[in-house]
Amino acid sequence: MKSIITVLGKDKTGIIASISSVLAESNVNILDISQTILQEYFTMIMLVDLSKSTKNFNELKDILASKGKDMGLSVKIQHEDIFNSMHNI
Repeated sequence: MKSIITVLGKDKTGIIASISSVLAESNVNILDISQTILQEYFTMIMLVDLSKSTKNFNELKDILASKGKDMGLSVKIQHEDIFNSMHNI
C-alpha cells in the first residue's frame, strides 16, 4: 500500500530527519521525496510504501500529526488512491 505524506511549515533544521525517523521506526519505506523552500516556508511531498509498516495507517497518521505539531508543521498522510482521485477531478 502506498501513501502520500505532505509536510508544510516554517523552515527549520531537522525537518527531514524528524519525519524520516518516524517512518524508519515504523518500517515505512520512502519511495520518492521532493522538497523545496519557498521563501522561508518548507514544503515536502513523499511517496511511501506502508506494506511492511509495523503501525496501521491511523496510528501512523496520529504519530506524524503529533510530530508535526511538536515542530510547528502541518504533516498529513493520505492513501495514494485518495490522493490520485482528488487530483484527477
